[in-house]
Amino acid sequence: MPNRDREDNLAIAVNLTSEEKELLEQAASLKGVSLNQYMLVRALGAAREEIETVDRIVLSDRDRDLFVEVMENPPELKGKLKEAIRDYQQKYNK
Repeated sequence: MPNRDREDNLAIAVNLTSEEKELLEQAASLKGVSLNQYMLVRALGAAREEIETVDRIVLSDRDRDLFVEVMENPPELKGKLKEAIRDYQQKYNK
């Protein structure tokens, strides 16, 4: 655990039943850390995982295969999109 300056330390209160506290203490003991350290490590890990799942797009096998297929073999452009690209290229000499 990183050493924290006193002024950086903040406390969070958690209301637990005696059974919940005993369970957490047992788990912390198995890891060889204090209850506070155990709860902090587990809570931070869960928070990071939660944030990652929001930031990451998970595709089904079918969706992944479709995405790869379209990236490797893009459909031919037509209609207004093709016209817009042509107009842009002409306007900006690209």
